[in-house]
Amino acid sequence: MTVPSPEPSMPHRFARWAPIPIRLIVGYGFMEHGFAKLGRGAGAFAAILHSIGVPLPHLMAWMTILTEVFGGLAILLGAFVALATVPMAIVLLVAIFTVHLPYGFSSIKLMSVTAAGAHFGQPGYECDLLYLAGLAALVLGGAGPWALDNLLLRRKGKHSLTA
Repeated sequence: MTVPSPEPSMPHRFARWAPIPIRLIVGYGFMEHGFAKLGRGAGAFAAILHSIGVPLPHLMAWMTILTEVFGGLAILLGAFVALATVPMAIVLLVAIFTVHLPYGFSSIKLMSVTAAGAHFGQPGYECDLLYLAGLAALVLGGAGPWALDNLLLRRKGKHSLTA
């Protein structure tokens, strides 16, 4: 005698939707960082890269900005997630090892609170690791519903059936 499978519990029923908030925050976060660099000017970011010894700072500034904006958009839309993750992970790892590592783990270092508001110290690598974890979750677990990757796979599957 076979036992009927139980009704999926609430968490399992909605598990397929879990990648959507990850895509939204990781994609938007990357795009926001890229647009912030553009807003201050790619030359200003190149000067920062030059000051920390990054070779070809102007080229690297533009590569970083384009990776953040277009990689972020790809993640947000769930398009080419595995491919977009590679340069995005490289940007994060470079940021960890060239900027954030000396400041420790925590991204929030409250230094003081005055009448003007809170004052914070340099951020650590916590947020970079969270972004890396989000990217890894999307690559390993899939981009979820409403991802362009799913549409592309379905379209490819239709063409292979008719060919």
